[in-house]
Amino acid sequence: MGKATGFMEYTRADGPVRTEEERVRDFNEFHGLLPVAEQRKQAARCMDCGIPFCQAGVMISGMASGCPLHNLVPEINDLVYRGRLAEAYRRLSVTHSFPEFTSRVCPALCEAACTCGLAAAPVTTKENERTVIEYAYAHDLVTEPIPAVRTGKKVAVVGSGPSGLAAAQLLNRRGHEVTVYERRDRIGGLLRYGIPNMKLDKSLIDRRVQLMEQAGIRFVVNADVGRDVAASDLLSSYDSVVLACGASQPRDIQAPGRDAEGIRFAVDFLSEVTKTLLDSNGTQVPVKLAEGKDVIVIGGGDTGNDCVGTCIRLGAKSVTQLEMMPEPPACRLASNPWPEWPRVLKVDYGQEEAIWKFGADPRVYQTTVKEFIKDKKGRLKEVVLVSLEAQKDETTGRMRMVEVEGSERRVPAQLVLIAAGFLGSEAYVTEAFGVETDARTNVKTAAGAYATSKKKVYVAGDMHRGQSLVVWAISEGRQAARAVDEELMGYSNL
Repeated sequence: MGKATGFMEYTRADGPVRTEEERVRDFNEFHGLLPVAEQRKQAARCMDCGIPFCQAGVMISGMASGCPLHNLVPEINDLVYRGRLAEAYRRLSVTHSFPEFTSRVCPALCEAACTCGLAAAPVTTKENERTVIEYAYAHDLVTEPIPAVRTGKKVAVVGSGPSGLAAAQLLNRRGHEVTVYERRDRIGGLLRYGIPNMKLDKSLIDRRVQLMEQAGIRFVVNADVGRDVAASDLLSSYDSVVLACGASQPRDIQAPGRDAEGIRFAVDFLSEVTKTLLDSNGTQVPVKLAEGKDVIVIGGGDTGNDCVGTCIRLGAKSVTQLEMMPEPPACRLASNPWPEWPRVLKVDYGQEEAIWKFGADPRVYQTTVKEFIKDKKGRLKEVVLVSLEAQKDETTGRMRMVEVEGSERRVPAQLVLIAAGFLGSEAYVTEAFGVETDARTNVKTAAGAYATSKKKVYVAGDMHRGQSLVVWAISEGRQAARAVDEELMGYSNL
């Protein structure tokens, strides 16, 4: 490493963040970057640790440890430290399709597995990568190569989220003719409509898609394959089809009063907010969706946190976030050693903003909704909450959360957002292509493979592995592209 003692000389420093008071006034990104000179010092903290768990991307105790893309993190950090950012970009782009996305929305599996983090704060690998990719864009280094020779093979990619875009990128680079079908009005899938603008500015998607279009990839929007576009047409017109439609079935909450007006799935709510902003070029903010309302968010994950931050920006009267499971510990337990993913309490941007605005963390643990209460017009006015406790199931031996008798209480609520995760792929797509699914409705393949039970049809991303991270989706898209290429050409250099 270029600075063998860097981890002893420098302490971790993150990029500047706009204050809660300032950032809740708009939907602009709020996390900035350090000056390059300072970021070089952060990269200098990367240790000559011998075994770089940061780039391993392996499953330990059912959780990912290190980067699923296997980015060569120490090499990139070393190049950043030396100020050789152009070379750092070339090194990063060998394994990564879209660093501009993950360097903003990824929970940084690389940092959680950082050896430096065992005794101190981990290396700022995520911000190092963001510095690299933004430097590359600023200096016109980011290009999408146009193949010198076309193979004559045609591939359709259904879905334009991170897995679909990654698959399309590599297949086009190989020389295949690629068409991406998207059912929404804009390209991006989860990146576009599932992640709020303050986490991922949508202009970042546009600049990447523009490069891909210039390289020959064809994008078709408002094309709902399986409904508006027949699966049989794609199968007859293309040599291969890659399904990358995501895990788009939201998990519901079944409780009395579920039909009340004012109960929405989080993904629909976030999509409407983003679409309104995009359609108006940011001039119209849909405050009517949450302004002056008591909001209950069901779900403690990233989507729930995004709902909290969004509702605060829309002027909610109060925001409460429900989590069925117990509150995580503040520090690692002995049962959760490094380099496992740390199961510890984290305070994300939405919770930070709620603490600033309302004076308390919005999360209420071991709690769920037992009943939705409607007014005479059928509109939601209250919810009945109930506490939960862990009990061992005598039949299965597993722990499950059960209601605490007598713990019911009513709280006001005019808007409930269900952010309880996703169940799997949508039946109309899998049935249209005739592919087999598993018990979770994910498309079934052999272990480690991407070919489905239907000849010519492949699968990638959440539709394959279930609800997961953007970085996993990109990894899946790249691997699926290689599988398609091997089938079409007999070998692959991807």
